[in-house]
Amino acid sequence: MGSQRERRTDPYPLTWEIPSAIFAGSVLALVLGVHLGRGLANLTAGTSWGWPAPSQLFRSAIGVLQGDASAGVDVGLPVAGPNALLAWVLGVELVVMLGYAALIWLCLHRWGPNRTLGVASVDEARQLLGRQRLYAARRVIRPDLYGRKVKR
Repeated sequence: MGSQRERRTDPYPLTWEIPSAIFAGSVLALVLGVHLGRGLANLTAGTSWGWPAPSQLFRSAIGVLQGDASAGVDVGLPVAGPNALLAWVLGVELVVMLGYAALIWLCLHRWGPNRTLGVASVDEARQLLGRQRLYAARRVIRPDLYGRKVKR
């Protein structure tokens, strides 16, 4: 007998829109992470928070990655040093990547190809069958937990 995946048909073909939206969102999140790391580095150096104009968002990210903490913004002196700047940017980017990994994991478990199809959640089963009926059928529903105990 085949698996669930073989019996299931997908009426929607995979097109370029979803992967390109994911790619564009990832690039934007990484660029915003660079500027967030620069802002935190400048705050810890005693300078005011600075955010670039929308037209300078991508252009100034390259300068920040090269070690210039004032690229694209007007902040007072002193700005964060290159080492502190890169440490903050790397820290923020690590958090962004961990967030993306968690999001990918959640999406794959919810909508991915190996998800379990046709199984009710605990709340749905409780609402449909009621607590007493679930308790009475516990040996059938979960024989691994509530099966007959072997007497020795």
